[in-house]
Amino acid sequence: MAVRNNGGVAPSSDPAPAGRREALLVLGFGGPEGHDDVMPFLLNVTRGRGIPPERLEAVAEHYHHFGGVSPINEQNKALISALEADLATAGVDMPVYWGNRNWAPYVEDAWRQMAEDGIEHAYVLATSAYASFSGCRQYHEDVARARVALESDPTGPAGPTAEKLPHYFDAPGFVQANADALAAAIASLPAELRDGARLVATAHSIPNAMAAVAGPQGGAYEAELTAAAQAVVDAAAPGRSFDLVWQSRSGPPSVPWLEPDVNDHLRALAESGEQAVVVFPVGFISDHLEVIWDLDNEAEETAGELGLAFARAATAGTHPAFITSLRELLEERRAGGEPRLGTNCPAYCCFVQRPSARPAAAAT
Repeated sequence: MAVRNNGGVAPSSDPAPAGRREALLVLGFGGPEGHDDVMPFLLNVTRGRGIPPERLEAVAEHYHHFGGVSPINEQNKALISALEADLATAGVDMPVYWGNRNWAPYVEDAWRQMAEDGIEHAYVLATSAYASFSGCRQYHEDVARARVALESDPTGPAGPTAEKLPHYFDAPGFVQANADALAAAIASLPAELRDGARLVATAHSIPNAMAAVAGPQGGAYEAELTAAAQAVVDAAAPGRSFDLVWQSRSGPPSVPWLEPDVNDHLRALAESGEQAVVVFPVGFISDHLEVIWDLDNEAEETAGELGLAFARAATAGTHPAFITSLRELLEERRAGGEPRLGTNCPAYCCFVQRPSARPAAAAT
């Protein structure tokens, strides 16, 4: 029997009813659009979590460095355009909407727009491929919050039912997109360094307590990342080993988070005699702020100080194979495929009891 998810109806193994008006909702984290947006945005992200003001100011400077604009917004617009084009080419007549957790367009507004447009059921594509509270469970909660907000208005239209699409860390197109990027990054190194370069997968660090409860049996965040990184390396550089390390830690130092940090790992590699490193951020689906700041600025600077040759692979972005895999996930659910993790999450899955354990920013 399917388990009810927090975002809508219990996932069904029956095909979608004929004639039902359906839509795809791309559900993201959100990001500021200018200098004046930065601090209000960060306050949205961290509300109730006790993040020190000096930490917010430090993160704000990362945004101000890029004009106060988060690149995630244009990347999500590009993702939506690519999905719309792919759906049309495949003959899937379905509108695509966009909503965010922390900044406009907010998910509540997108949900109301879908209701006003007569949408009866929404398939929710979260811009995170993995299990965890902030990467999966919280997106279920975002949908639930949007539905409650709409239903609390007796004068408004009835909202659609919803189901979140499953995790896609192992989707063939996601693997191919990352593998193509990794192969290109290796090739960008001087020829004499390519074969010996250390391959380093990165993902957003999360509190140890959160990692421990990810997935029904716990530990799914690290397990899914390890599986994805292994598949990418197998496709791009068969037979080579890789390291999985972490980046973008936030929160108080007293809370243990996944380690090692990528910069600490680069130092350890240099001390062990490594000469070159290729970093592939398999934990992210686009080159948003934490990729271009934490890797292209901080990690590359660390590598330079250590004398390590450094290359950073691109993220999946709008790679055609990735877009095709996302459409196939949608078609799988519409056809009544067996619900998988991410869609049929039990109520306790990735549950984090203490808000202070949540990351301050997970996909900016």
